[in-house]
Amino acid sequence: MPNRRAAVKSLRVDKKKHQRNLIIKRKIKKALKKFQALFTAKNLTEAKASLGEIYSLLDKAAKKNIMHPNTANRKKSRLARKVSQAA
Repeated sequence: MPNRRAAVKSLRVDKKKHQRNLIIKRKIKKALKKFQALFTAKNLTEAKASLGEIYSLLDKAAKKNIMHPNTANRKKSRLARKVSQAA
């Protein structure tokens, strides 16, 4: 248990940030699963359309320090390469 008021407050703040981060990570995972399903169903036009949403989510996560920017860029690059190789 924290001994100071500031430590108690930081625990509250950290808990809120953790919840926010989990929500954003879940959105990214859902979008990636949707993309994967479209890609395996050979529905490339819709898969390409969902890339924009995924890129946006990854960029926002990187901007808010939920994910390292290089990790987000690596994921975007791999998705783009996957789509271009299939086309």
